[in-house]
Amino acid sequence: MRGKKEIYDKLNELNIKFEYYEHPSIPTIELAKIHKKDIDATHCKNVFLRNHKGKKHYFVVLEQSKNVNIRQLELMLKQGKLSFASDKRLTKYLNTKQGAVSPLGLIFDEENNTTLFIDKELEGEQKLSFHPNVDYASLVISYADLIKYIKNKGISYELLDLSL
Repeated sequence: MRGKKEIYDKLNELNIKFEYYEHPSIPTIELAKIHKKDIDATHCKNVFLRNHKGKKHYFVVLEQSKNVNIRQLELMLKQGKLSFASDKRLTKYLNTKQGAVSPLGLIFDEENNTTLFIDKELEGEQKLSFHPNVDYASLVISYADLIKYIKNKGISYELLDLSL
């Protein structure tokens, strides 16, 4: 299986069942809609942000066709201006690159420096699709197993209404 070994090790350690799929590199939502159309799951968009001082990081998970209203998120969090994290930060905190961002990569955030926000619409979904930190493979797990995975790491998370 292609992807980060540590992710597979953690999934197996926690007895989390997953479906594995390989496909061409799909670093964008537009390509994902083409190459993942036959995968029976809710495909997720994942956004990694930082506050204006770069001291706090925020990871947002939502259904792939939705957009994050960053200005609205700024107002909700009261952390000042938010911006997309740089490639350097993606590597440091998630051990990945643009286009392969996944909440599964949060296990690489050794300091638990990231707050996770999940769109309320995903709560209870039986099948969610994420990259295993590479953009040429996808894993499908349940919402319950995603929560199990992140709780095991001690990652704080919050459900938000992102239908703004």
